[in-house]
Amino acid sequence: MKANKFFMVLALSSLSLGFSSCLDFDDPDDKYQYTEMQAEDVVLQGKADSIGYLEYVPSETGVDEAIQRLDTYLRMTITGQFAMRGGKNGDMPGEHAYQRQYSLGPDNYAQYSTVPHFDFMYGTLESTYDVSDDFNAGPNSSYLIVKNAIAPILNHPDIDSIPEMKAIYLLMFDFASQEVADIYGPYPYADFKANREESPFTYNDLSSIYFTIEANIDTIVNVLKHYDTRPEWYKTKVQKLMTDYTRLTQDLITGKTGMDTWIRFANSLKLRMAMRIVKVDPEMAQKWAEEAVAAGVVEGPEQELAFSPLILGFTNPLLQIWNGWGDNRLSASFESLLMSLGHPYAEYLFAKNGNKLTNEVTGEVLPEKSRIVGLREGITPGQGQGFATNPMIGFSQFVPDVISIAPLYLMKMSEVDFLRAEGAVRGWNMGGTAQEFYERGIEYGYLDERMVGADPTYTSAMATYMNLEAAYDYTYHDPLGRVPDEPSLTKIGVKWNDGDDKETKLEKIITQKYIAGFPNSFEAWADLRRTGYPKLFPVLNPDDGDGSLNEGDIIRRCVFPNTDDSSLRDIQETGLSALGGPDQQATRLWWDIDVPNF
Repeated sequence: MKANKFFMVLALSSLSLGFSSCLDFDDPDDKYQYTEMQAEDVVLQGKADSIGYLEYVPSETGVDEAIQRLDTYLRMTITGQFAMRGGKNGDMPGEHAYQRQYSLGPDNYAQYSTVPHFDFMYGTLESTYDVSDDFNAGPNSSYLIVKNAIAPILNHPDIDSIPEMKAIYLLMFDFASQEVADIYGPYPYADFKANREESPFTYNDLSSIYFTIEANIDTIVNVLKHYDTRPEWYKTKVQKLMTDYTRLTQDLITGKTGMDTWIRFANSLKLRMAMRIVKVDPEMAQKWAEEAVAAGVVEGPEQELAFSPLILGFTNPLLQIWNGWGDNRLSASFESLLMSLGHPYAEYLFAKNGNKLTNEVTGEVLPEKSRIVGLREGITPGQGQGFATNPMIGFSQFVPDVISIAPLYLMKMSEVDFLRAEGAVRGWNMGGTAQEFYERGIEYGYLDERMVGADPTYTSAMATYMNLEAAYDYTYHDPLGRVPDEPSLTKIGVKWNDGDDKETKLEKIITQKYIAGFPNSFEAWADLRRTGYPKLFPVLNPDDGDGSLNEGDIIRRCVFPNTDDSSLRDIQETGLSALGGPDQQATRLWWDIDVPNF
């Protein structure tokens, strides 16, 4: 018998199913009991969503044959994994792809950084929201690499013979899908997952994408939990596949075996999605969040998902983008936030001004290496990447030794802790108190490589930092004099206070989550849109965008990235209706509704 005939395929449908049956195959004497898992109601369907498992696995020969036929597809998936954080052409994360994915767009929308010059070899950036088509397409281009590398194996019949690997790859696909959907909104999720290659594509609305991913996660977790019942020969083969063809987990470093890390990754993604929809569907948000925590989320650094430069042998791309090319500098909002709270990043992560800066109005001189200096978001950039022609290049970049080995996280323990802290504030059962998760989130918020541990400058400052009851008075001052002084908008302290109202607690949680999450601007920008926190300076020149943003507005989404004729037709036929508004920067996504946080 063929190996894949031993697996009952769980079809995700609009019906809730849950039954067992005996099925006959080629040999009338071969009868096996199949268990079909409970399926949640979902909107989208497809072969790639379906993962079945059997209490008795196929023959060892059958699995070996399936692995052999999947060899090329398995190797392709590594390309897709690296593309989640700036990889391209099968290479580990690199500067050019990372820059287009993050540094020319979301990093600036989250106000982690600002672009100091307008002229690039493949486009211009006149101010933060003046986005060229090439820059705007960056996150989508990286996602398409993920899709093209992983969708084929999800639809290959032989992957059904190894359901745990199919579950892992479906999790990767859905993780990347959730990220890109939160950037642009609706897109052809179902068609892409089915590995359709030609237009017309049907755009799925964000709600459908979210509910389908959540149903996938429940299926994935059930499949992975079943792994422990497998025979040893089967687990040995699957473990080798994970070692050879996955690059996301700390298991590669710790030597941990089994599916626990992947289960926690899946549930942590569900928890992230739960908090994202808290305004638009609070009851479902609570249900998802409590289910995720009960099923097990990331709770230790060894369970985090990240690409480690120290282990994999690459340099964090931000070092070259900021320090080598001069294409990003610290933002004024981030400077103000760090200085208002006395965060140690201001001492060891960001370098003080690299050049003497002269105020163009008063003549006042800021000597070299005086303080960390950020650029206001939306300011008109200078020309060129050299200080001689563009004094903005002299603003703060990174301390090289710190950023060079900083991992690129996909799911960080501190993010999960802050999600749980927020859930606890909302009265949900998160398995602990808001204060416990909040304080642990800060403690493990450092971006350094976990094998090395937190920088001593960071750890020695933490006691003072976490006991700060009120923010320091701080005023941003542009040493070039091109923008007025701006008092800090950060008025809260760091120390947890149970007597604070819910809104203050939320501001503290999201502010610390923002710092701990650096440089993952995808999450920071999503939290900024969802909650309004942290409080950041208004973006200058918002009308430089597509005309939909006014003074005080922030960009709510990136416009659809595809500009070819067939894509424009698909957008007109299904994309705009799925979006529910015009294809503009000011259009809010499904979960981003303008109502109070509580």
